[in-house]
Amino acid sequence: MSLPLPLTPEQIRTIKERWESNPMIKPFIAKVTVNIGVGESGERLYKAAKVLEEITGQKPVFRRAKKTIKDFGVKKGENIAVMVTLRREKAIEFLKKAFEAIGYKLKASQFDQFGNVSFGIKEHILIPGTRYDPEIGIFGMDVAITIERPGYRITRRRRCRKKRIPLRHRVTPEEAMLLLHEMFGVKIE
Repeated sequence: MSLPLPLTPEQIRTIKERWESNPMIKPFIAKVTVNIGVGESGERLYKAAKVLEEITGQKPVFRRAKKTIKDFGVKKGENIAVMVTLRREKAIEFLKKAFEAIGYKLKASQFDQFGNVSFGIKEHILIPGTRYDPEIGIFGMDVAITIERPGYRITRRRRCRKKRIPLRHRVTPEEAMLLLHEMFGVKIE
């Protein structure tokens, strides 16, 4: 029988004790970024935008190509993708659907050194509540979850922006795994 987390019970206990001892240490989901990369502008990109808006309930933003790639027929500055940034309750609701689409399983390699997580959904029709429309087609998407602790705002605020977050206040991959397991029941392989 495999454990739902690659952590020992002792590690889990120490992390939970730290979270309970200080409210500024417990991490939270800051944002969820959903991206559909089409690779071309035109009608297909607008269909992807329609799908993303339908799934997330928020208007997507078009993303431009950073450089020209002649082999793929992409020009610099051309719209080639759409993305949405979700925060608070909308992010949590979307993640419930997204984790159901991937079977509540993530790999430990999908976590970066600061506890952020990225995964892909092969077909948007796997998300509960969406139906296949032959006029639109099928799109895959990338989901990136940003996990932070309270106090991260000091790096983004307008005044005194040069302040830095020390490594001890950054989220570790183990804490991110435990947070997602507690919030959504995600198993880490």
